[in-house]
Amino acid sequence: APAATADKMATFCVDWQIEVVTAVRTLRAEMNIPWTAELTPTVIGYDPGLLELLENGQQTFARLAKLTAPQVLEEVPDNAAQIVVRDATIAFPLDGAIDLDAERARLTKGIEAAEKEAASVAARLNNPAFVEKAKPEAIAKARADHAEKSAEAERLRAALARLG
Repeated sequence: APAATADKMATFCVDWQIEVVTAVRTLRAEMNIPWTAELTPTVIGYDPGLLELLENGQQTFARLAKLTAPQVLEEVPDNAAQIVVRDATIAFPLDGAIDLDAERARLTKGIEAAEKEAASVAARLNNPAFVEKAKPEAIAKARADHAEKSAEAERLRAALARLG
C-alpha cells in the first residue's frame, strides 16, 4: 500500500498548489497587483511542512502565480497581504508591488459606494408602499441587488483588512 500513500500525497500536493495559485491570482485581481510584480510567499514562524510545500512547488508558483522563493519571518511584515489555504497562512509583502496608500483609498471608496447602494436598496425594500405596489420581479431584483452590493462591500472590506 505504500504506492497508494504516495499517490494520495502527490494528489494532495497538486490540489494544494492549485489552491495557492487560485488564491494568489484572486489576491492580485482584488488588489490591482500587476502581473509584472513578483511576490514573495512568506511563512510566519517556523512551519517546515508549509515551507517544504512552497519550495517543492516553486517552479509551478513562479510560472503560474509569479512567486519568488519563499522566506520565513517571525511575524507578518508591515504592508503585507495574506491568504489562507487549508489553515496555512501565507503573507506577501507588497512594498514596491503596488501603491499601498492609493490601494487603501480605492478600496475604501469602493466600500463606501457599495454600502451606499446597499442602503438605498434596503430603504426601498423597507418601504411598505414599494413592497405592496411593486411587481414580484422588481422586489426579487431589489433583494438580489442588495445581496450583491452587501457581498461586494464585504469582499472589499476583506481586501482592505488583508493590507493590514
